[in-house]
Amino acid sequence: MILVDWQIVDRVRRGFITVEPFDPALVQPNSLDIRLGDNFIWYEAGDSVIDPYRVETISEGTVETTGDSIVISPGQFILAKTLEVIGLPDNIVASIEGKSSIARLGVELHQTGGWIDAGFRGSITLEMCNVNARPVRMYAGMPIGQLVFYATEKALEPYNVRKDAKYMDQRQATLSRYHRNIRDI
Repeated sequence: MILVDWQIVDRVRRGFITVEPFDPALVQPNSLDIRLGDNFIWYEAGDSVIDPYRVETISEGTVETTGDSIVISPGQFILAKTLEVIGLPDNIVASIEGKSSIARLGVELHQTGGWIDAGFRGSITLEMCNVNARPVRMYAGMPIGQLVFYATEKALEPYNVRKDAKYMDQRQATLSRYHRNIRDI
């Protein structure tokens, strides 16, 4: 079941879902608008190969900055954090969706990482890409996406108790931690 506006407000006010900072004006009929944070990471152009099993290649050639805005060039991929830090209980999951007004500028909000498991706590790392032919400026604090909350049965092993929860309590845009997976090939 997708939570509607009054259910989202009720769950936040009673502490079942945490959203910091929480602005009730951002609650939509079936979602909660989330805002862009001020932390950004991107890869500089180069020929070195990123190997998901070798941590040194994941962080090589990256630039990290904080600021009140960022210009995303055509074709550029960046990681950014959300302003909001969220916490989900063991029976609510969320998905992140882009706002259509942002998509109409050519900015994609997430590539494939749009699912937030029950038990997750932290800021959300956005996987943004500009598919427009022109650069686009994005501002920290602007509504950039929306979270859709789904009520589920209680998870047997929510994200916050899993030993392999690689992104628990993240507070910045976070590079891939795929290298922590066991390589079976």
